[in-house]
Amino acid sequence: MRPGRFQHFAAIDWSGAAGERHAGIAVAICDAGDSAPRIVRPGHKWSRAEVADWILKKMPSETLVGLDISGSLASADQGAYFPGWADSPPDARALWAMVEAMCADDLHLGASTFVDHPEIARHYRRHGGREGDLFGGGIGRLRVTERLGQIALGCRPTSNFNLVGASQVGKASLTGMRVLQRLDGKIALWPFDPLPEHGSVAVEIYTTIAAIAAGRTASRSKLRTYAELNEALAAIGSKPVRGRGPIDDHRSDALLAAAWLRSVAHRPEHWHPPEMTPEIARTEGWTFGAL
Repeated sequence: MRPGRFQHFAAIDWSGAAGERHAGIAVAICDAGDSAPRIVRPGHKWSRAEVADWILKKMPSETLVGLDISGSLASADQGAYFPGWADSPPDARALWAMVEAMCADDLHLGASTFVDHPEIARHYRRHGGREGDLFGGGIGRLRVTERLGQIALGCRPTSNFNLVGASQVGKASLTGMRVLQRLDGKIALWPFDPLPEHGSVAVEIYTTIAAIAAGRTASRSKLRTYAELNEALAAIGSKPVRGRGPIDDHRSDALLAAAWLRSVAHRPEHWHPPEMTPEIARTEGWTFGAL
């Protein structure tokens, strides 16, 4: 990665909740250098469709943008996303297309119809004590980036096949795949696409990794005051944001993650994780910074 490859760094804290607009979605951006990150459209409640539109039409050029989603499902552990099902997609792009096709009538880029499919539902843990016979028990199946990269950093990943509990990421990931489907072919999506010489690039992030890089632990990754946020920003070489008192952790996650991306984007090892084979990049993707 050549120095100065990106001029801007953005991070998006995501939500898979039902409905159109979400307090849980936050968009932050910062410029190259050490200036403070800033919230895009403060006070605005974003819809998922608006986020996709912002990336494609309003985000500055030469931006590295991180989305706090999982870009795919576990596949390497059993050789397929949905082992035993003849229609299991062969790679991530086919998975995004399947989610989009099945959920075309789900409002606000929702994805409920996908997990209601009788074969797919067998692999998910859902509300109401509904656990598919192929869920696998425990915390559920994990991707290689989660089993190796995230855990090695001290993170506590959750299976994308889990749709239950406060820490579930399954809904956010599926709704995020509908956004990736809209971005595909219009912006480079690493590692499903190789890193281009020019233009903006979107990557998957996990905001806990940014917090750990700033000296926090996984259990203390949420920053709920401006003082905590600015202490973390200083640890990764960023100027502080203005503000006093409390801040919601959606905005603080996005602000810190944007500054963290700026601090590590030039490091070659982040673009070439040792465990990320071409097959894993094509099927499971990777969490940027999970080494």
